[in-house]
Amino acid sequence: MTEPAVVALGDGFEAAARSLLARYGLDLVLLPREARIPGSWWGGREAGLRGATLYARPDTPLHSVLHESCHFVCMAPARRAALDTDAGGDYDEENAVCYLQVLLAEELPGFGRERMFADMDAWGYSFRLGAARAWFEQDAGDARDWLEERALVNAAGRPTWRLRAA
Repeated sequence: MTEPAVVALGDGFEAAARSLLARYGLDLVLLPREARIPGSWWGGREAGLRGATLYARPDTPLHSVLHESCHFVCMAPARRAALDTDAGGDYDEENAVCYLQVLLAEELPGFGRERMFADMDAWGYSFRLGAARAWFEQDAGDARDWLEERALVNAAGRPTWRLRAA
């Protein structure tokens, strides 16, 4: 089975992604196309996390880069300090990660929310309403509240560029 065509980091997004991740204190390490990605939970071309370093290849899906980055942002400091591959977290945190990755997609010129929804659906994210857009627009109020309660987004729903505190 071939993987669905999604926007990859190497499709002209490396500089913008590197800049966005740096706002959260994350370093992006770009590996050769066929390299094994350290810290990748899913393996293959999916992004990996170890400490404050996100590993990716040119063929790593941009949604994967943002998703793993958002895990880093949303996790409690103690988990962040010991981070190696498994971001952990509970159901509510996972939903917040998905919500934040959609918001951050807007920060990458040429990518944006619409493409993020399409790529999330192509990859196989599953939501009760059957599609990422439907979930985000109709069923994700709890995820937004979770982010706002932890000061990761402001009242207007915009990223605050902070990491989750204790």
